Amino acid sequence: MEAPPHEFLGSMDISMHLPTLPNILLKLIDVCNTEPDSIKEISQIINKDAALSARVLSIVNSVCSCPPNKVTNIDQALLLVGTNSIKNIAISASVHHAFDQAKDKSIVPMLKQFWSHSLMCAALAKLIAEKTSYPTPDEAFLSGLLHDVGKLVLWANLSKEQHAKGLEPSIEYSDMLLASETESGTSHYEVGALMINQWKLQSFMADAVRYHHEPVDRIMDALPLVRIVFVANALCTESIQETDAGLKAAEEVFGFARSEVEGLLSLATEEVKQAAESLDIELELQGAMDGSVIEKDAEKQKELVRAVRQISLLQGTLQNVLQAHGEESTLKLAIQGLQVLFDVHDVLFFMYDEERDALVGKDDTESDQHVRVQEFVIPVRRRKSLLAKSLVQGTPLDSFGHLSEVDLSIIDDQLIHLLGKDGMLCLPMLAHRKFVGVIVLGMDEMKLSNLSEEANLLALFAQQLALYLHAENARQTRDRSIQSERLTASSALARKVAHEVSNPLGIIKNYLKILGLKLAQDSPGQEEIGIINEEIDRVSTIISELSNFSEPGVQHKEMVDINTLISDLIKITHESLMLNSGIKAHLDLGPSLQSVVTDKNGLKQVLINLINNAVEAMPEGGNLYINTRSFSDGLGDKLEKDAKAEQQYVETTIRDDGSGIPDMIKLKLFEPFVTTKGEGHAGLGLSIAHSIIQELNGTMTCESDETKGTTFKIVMPTGKKERP
Repeated sequence: MEAPPHEFLGSMDISMHLPTLPNILLKLIDVCNTEPDSIKEISQIINKDAALSARVLSIVNSVCSCPPNKVTNIDQALLLVGTNSIKNIAISASVHHAFDQAKDKSIVPMLKQFWSHSLMCAALAKLIAEKTSYPTPDEAFLSGLLHDVGKLVLWANLSKEQHAKGLEPSIEYSDMLLASETESGTSHYEVGALMINQWKLQSFMADAVRYHHEPVDRIMDALPLVRIVFVANALCTESIQETDAGLKAAEEVFGFARSEVEGLLSLATEEVKQAAESLDIELELQGAMDGSVIEKDAEKQKELVRAVRQISLLQGTLQNVLQAHGEESTLKLAIQGLQVLFDVHDVLFFMYDEERDALVGKDDTESDQHVRVQEFVIPVRRRKSLLAKSLVQGTPLDSFGHLSEVDLSIIDDQLIHLLGKDGMLCLPMLAHRKFVGVIVLGMDEMKLSNLSEEANLLALFAQQLALYLHAENARQTRDRSIQSERLTASSALARKVAHEVSNPLGIIKNYLKILGLKLAQDSPGQEEIGIINEEIDRVSTIISELSNFSEPGVQHKEMVDINTLISDLIKITHESLMLNSGIKAHLDLGPSLQSVVTDKNGLKQVLINLINNAVEAMPEGGNLYINTRSFSDGLGDKLEKDAKAEQQYVETTIRDDGSGIPDMIKLKLFEPFVTTKGEGHAGLGLSIAHSIIQELNGTMTCESDETKGTTFKIVMPTGKKERP
């Protein structure tokens, strides 16, 4: 009879992490890391473990509460949840096992006994299903595998209860379970059936679990799946008396002869043996406590703890890498991660260039070593270099030949010499089977030997970095495409605007001419009319050049006194922009400033844009500081004696004490369509200003802080000054 419900059942955590052998978790993590797309190999591992199978089916139920078909085999379940979920299951289960084992030293022997019994029952259930023509043998296998899953739930919950009370769990788990079932009025088969019912599998699997300890006479008229699991469990025995009872049950339920049952037992026993060998699980003989087996179990546990530790370290390091913006900052953080995790300090990156089908050295300008590496362009398909071989084969290779026999090319020797080490280790970076690049680590042979235990972690680091770089490149490509489309649309609109605006601007200029004729030649208004005329001409030029952001218009270069230009602009903007906004302008214009040969209209456009931005950044009023100074590059003292020239520069600084620019905007400040001003602003001003300064052979930089405001610096070259 089914045990009556009890409060203990309601208080149990049915969905908690169930314990799994460390051998199985290690194998699963390894397969997930090395073969991330291998559903078949992952399925073979999970199909041999009740706890992992239960976890997968639980996730399937949460993803799709009403599947259109019965999910009664792990292959189907894996296709629904995907390999990423399986990897998360493996990692989380490993973490829980590592901590559980630290508290309970007897859990591994118990789990080995449970595992072999469950797998034996599953194998027998599938063989019986095939022999009796049951239509879904995989369903019978999974039912047999999970028939005692309630024991895992009880073990996990009871162990948790005992630890909460400060007690050591009993070494005799079977005795503890028997006592707990009696005390609570709850059986392991009731708990197992309850768990499976929660998955809503549209199967009689829960009934097969619930009734596998019923008397034979009650089983005779049950559904086929219930009878199959009952007989399979009855045949998984350890004593002669139990074996005879199992043989009798098989004969009564299915009419099997003794010889037929012995054949099934032989096949199932061999399947369990092969599974144990594939997972490196050593099963003890009945009643034996082999010291070497215990030692190997302990080593597997230590190995799992190391794997959990490595995964934790890797995830922490990768979190920093994933927060980087752009390839350059990502690679810099990756170098720091390699230094912290593996104590490797000589790191070079070679990124794959699809157009050239070559690996190109990446320069991060941190050292002379990195500056020189950009000269390396290594063809891939020829596979002459160690780097190319590593990338094409998708496997780490070292110059010492430890991982595979190697024949170093001249370029390999040059790289090793550049690294200043005895050799190098190449880690391929591939994402979705696409080439991303190669990480090259310079190291001595002893260092490589010390890193042998970290080989899987190194490969995983390279794999995760490759996936991120691939995603970042895809994002940048998409952004460039969107930006190009928007610029094309803006250019078309600008051409239309230029056509429509030319007529009213012409009318305004005509009226200004008439107004000038009405005023006396020495009238102060003539100067203002001249400034307005000049600005109208500049507006016309800007609109005509706005139709194409990527191609600069024709520049009309002339000698420009920047101090005079700034003074004139302040006169124009003071009343219209600053006075009404409560902004005070402070000019500190350097004396004896050299004139700059440049496009006056282009430079004026940049300065007005920056002044406007500063005014808009201070809606409550504030201060605008504009400074100019001249300086030289200081190379005169370093050149040969017959060289007397120094390059002269003029620097213009525009600073406000506004609210500053957000960090996310600063990263893309000079890209088109990036703005903090909200609706009505296209985000083109700084992009155009930056492009103009670049076209004029100058540089434009920005520093911004929420407490200090924003500072823009423009540096323009002048002619060379001859030294006496």
